[in-house]
Amino acid sequence: MASRHQTPSPLLPDSGDKPCNNEEQLSPVPIHVVTSACQLPAEFLEPSPENQLVIGFDCEGVDLCRHGTLCIMQLAFPDAIYLVDAIEGGEMLVKACKPALESSYITKVIHDCKRDSEALYFQFGIKLHNVVDTQIAYSLIKEQEGQKRVPDDYISFVGLLADPEYCGISYVEKEEVRTLLRQDPNFWKYRPLSELMIRAAADDVRFLLFVYHKMVEKLNQRSLWYLAVRGVLYCRCFCINDNNYADWATLPPVPDDLIVNENTPEQEVLSVLDVPPGKMGRVIGRRGVNILSVKESCNAEIFFGGDKGPPDKVFIIGPAKQVRKAEAMLRGRMLEMY
Repeated sequence: MASRHQTPSPLLPDSGDKPCNNEEQLSPVPIHVVTSACQLPAEFLEPSPENQLVIGFDCEGVDLCRHGTLCIMQLAFPDAIYLVDAIEGGEMLVKACKPALESSYITKVIHDCKRDSEALYFQFGIKLHNVVDTQIAYSLIKEQEGQKRVPDDYISFVGLLADPEYCGISYVEKEEVRTLLRQDPNFWKYRPLSELMIRAAADDVRFLLFVYHKMVEKLNQRSLWYLAVRGVLYCRCFCINDNNYADWATLPPVPDDLIVNENTPEQEVLSVLDVPPGKMGRVIGRRGVNILSVKESCNAEIFFGGDKGPPDKVFIIGPAKQVRKAEAMLRGRMLEMY
């Protein structure tokens, strides 16, 4: 497929710890703007156990969530980047990607998958599966290294790329696009795609495979299991349905060799709590003081839909006992309101 767009992309790491902004490790790869499914690799469209893939993945859109508009899906392969144009290609093109995005044979490397998963589910009926979330992986590596988890201390994508352990690059272009998005929230809807839009979309995925390989080298087996489980739960997080996720992929069980007496990891769960209408502010507290005290007391992650919704719900992810503890504390806060 011919492409007049290229971007320097890091070669996958081998030995040594060179940062990926080293010129010797950058190789130009083509960027393909995709408006028809036939422009995508066959091994992506037809996942199989014989051709298992690891790709970088991201989505761009307008107010990206259940109610927004998904405009572009970025797919980073080692030898090319594909920008799947959901505006020009429409629903038919995005749904052609459904088998791959739901497949266990294709690993999707992404930074913070929650909103992307929500948009894919509610707009296209796609249940994103088999993700490696680099935001989760970063936290797990820090925990392995003995760092205590601080509530809401999630690494940004810009921060991750700046870390010399992974890339050591300054992603200043990201702020340029953020400024444009603040000026015009419909930035990603315009067609034809400008050179800036193509470059910015490609930039969000071109380092993901490099980072993925660096992270996998650091993660022990226990952390790899947590990474897989939390990836499933993050994908479900804002995708509320009526059947308790029965039609979603099941959670990976605890591997046999991690089942060791008292040190066996507890299965992780996702809980969705309803908050009485109009009372979310009191649950969170002034400057977040109420919810912070819950987070500090429980080894669980707590998320809110915020301005994008869903409203009046709290999402809790973590070991089952810690999630139940957080639920009890939050219900206590709700009872104090009356």
